[in-house]
Amino acid sequence: MDKHFKYKYDDLFNPTLSALKELGGSGAVSEIEETVSNILNLSEDEINEIHRESTTKLTYRLAWARNYLKRYGLLENSSRGVWALTDKGQKTEKVDQEEVKREVVRIDKEQRAKKQKKEKGEPELQDVTEEIEEFGWQDKLISTIRKIEPDQFERLCQRLLRELGFVNVEVTQRTNDGGIDGKGIIKIGGVLSFHVVFQAKRYQGSVSSPTIRDFRGAMSGRADKGLILTTGSFTREAKKEATRDGAIPIDLIDGNEFAERLKELNLGVEIEMVEEVKIKTEWFKSI
Repeated sequence: MDKHFKYKYDDLFNPTLSALKELGGSGAVSEIEETVSNILNLSEDEINEIHRESTTKLTYRLAWARNYLKRYGLLENSSRGVWALTDKGQKTEKVDQEEVKREVVRIDKEQRAKKQKKEKGEPELQDVTEEIEEFGWQDKLISTIRKIEPDQFERLCQRLLRELGFVNVEVTQRTNDGGIDGKGIIKIGGVLSFHVVFQAKRYQGSVSSPTIRDFRGAMSGRADKGLILTTGSFTREAKKEATRDGAIPIDLIDGNEFAERLKELNLGVEIEMVEEVKIKTEWFKSI
């Protein structure tokens, strides 16, 4: 029977602290997520349950948990995607969930009063981490991509790979080809060439491990590397299968990373001076 993800963001305060202690005081978001999953003994269904678009409930609620613990003074994110325990965090074994929430709300009210903000409809917290802010525009961008035609999506993937440094990028246009949608060559340092085949999956939901295995079988002997891009997400088992020992490793780009790459390359995305990310919907229709 399927199990649903039942933990609220505040239920993840202490597992997050425990995970970071287990990881030696710091860790990447993916490492924290995997360690929390093990601490809570989560099932595959719980880990993979989607919150919205390509973000799982576990990922989304852990982001909020980290945000609260940062404002409470126990965590810091010294560089993007890497979180660490502060001195106070290292000395703290366990927190009271309600106390953390009360204190963060108090800090928030205090900051509001200082800034004398009068805007209506503000979020509950004034100071959210960058990753939480990203979920909003990434969802909108992924939703926009899902509305374009299939051939436009293929051209978008082709353009993205070219902008990332691939050459001779072709969309294969073949059917029953084990999921290979295209191929290209990436040069490292202008000297070493790697032949890469890719698969582009535009849908809502998670790519599972059988898809990874089928794709690996299709690419065997035809390329040095494999790449799967999706507007959805990858299940935990799919991620493990992609990097399984003894098998050709396959790189994965999920919907959130796909959106992030488009933003970095200014493809269909504009960043205004206030750091508001603006989706250029018409750009995707004209590709």
